[in-house]
This record gives sequence, structure tokens and C-alpha cells, in this order.
Amino acid sequence: MSIASEFKTFLMRGNVIDLAVGVVIGGAFGKIVTSLVDNIIMPPIGFITGGVDFSNLKLILKPADVATKTAEVAISYGAFINTIIQFLIIGTAIFLVVKAINRLMPPPPAADPAPAGPSQEELLAAILAELKKT
Repeated sequence: MSIASEFKTFLMRGNVIDLAVGVVIGGAFGKIVTSLVDNIIMPPIGFITGGVDFSNLKLILKPADVATKTAEVAISYGAFINTIIQFLIIGTAIFLVVKAINRLMPPPPAADPAPAGPSQEELLAAILAELKKT
């Protein structure tokens, strides 16, 4: 089998196509969640906290210097807080979607019950009989 035909077979498998669709939808969903957090959730939180805009919160380690044209060195922990909130929203949404899908799926067929083996008393009696033989 040539490399090209192997590659075509790999690409045409169902799970590769499903993964590609999932990545595209996930990217679009990520943009929606980012907009939800930045434009709808964070403004009321900023209002409640006294006008604090989390995306601009940072710890400046070295301020920018215009004379030497050096950029500011800062830890942007506000952007990190926004990202954590986005992660929690995405995780909650995915959890709810999976939970809804699981409700819609039919339950798996019941497994056949295992054949009944000897009882504990029967096993102990057999062990005792073997021990008495020796």
C-alpha cells in the first residue's frame, strides 16, 4: 500500500472526521464563551467589585521605559482570572451537554448473569475434604 493511499484511508476513517468537526466546533464555541465572559459576565463582576476590570489587572515587575524603548515586564493575573472563568463555563457547558446526551441514549443491554458457583460452605467443605485426604 502506498503512502498516499494509507494517508487517504487514515483521513477517511470516521473518528478522524469526527475529531476535525469537534475541533472546528470547539474553536467556535471557545469564541462564544470568550465573548460571553468578556462582554456579559465580567462587566457586572467588575461593577460589583468597584469597577475593577480583571483583564487589565497585572503585577508590574519592570515598568516600560520610553527613552530606551523597553517594554513593560508584568504578570497579567487578570487575564488568567478571565481564562479560569472561561474554563469553568466551558467545563460546565460540556458537562451539561454530555449529561443530556447520556439521558437520550438507550441504556446498555443487561449482561447475562454469571452462572452460580458453589456456595462458600461447599467450597470450605471441599477444602476440608482435601485436607483430610493428606
